[in-house]
Amino acid sequence: MSADPAVKIRPARRDDVFAIVAMLADDHLGAGREKLEDPLPESYYAAFDALEHSPHIQMVVAEDHDGRVVGCLQLAVLPGLSSQGASRAIIEDVRVARDCRSRGIGELLVRWAIDEARRQGCKLVELFTHQSRVDAQRFYVRLGFQPSHVGMTMRF
Repeated sequence: MSADPAVKIRPARRDDVFAIVAMLADDHLGAGREKLEDPLPESYYAAFDALEHSPHIQMVVAEDHDGRVVGCLQLAVLPGLSSQGASRAIIEDVRVARDCRSRGIGELLVRWAIDEARRQGCKLVELFTHQSRVDAQRFYVRLGFQPSHVGMTMRF
């Protein structure tokens, strides 16, 4: 499956935040975590501002030929001492708008992130997906990821 060639990956902008939050909220887990209202709570914009100013994090969106944000992804590059001082990339918040799924947009986003991680000298790429997201797990395996860790979470 190949993505629509008219879809492009670009850095997220502050005016994309509502579309990003809408995608984050559009599943059984996100619906309970996110607060999708107009206007959005200021906490989303404060978080975006922090992301935008971080030298180690990139938030990108997939934009269709009409300028609509149809996907998003966050990539963090973390320096570390493990693996002989290797940097690692962590992919998070991969989402595609519900009406645009199965068009290769998620694959385009993840492959962009893998290429960017390599470009930045990372030696591995990790991502986490909830155990209930079995379709997402199959998708990531198809792209070459292998189950490797037991994830644990503590929310405050």
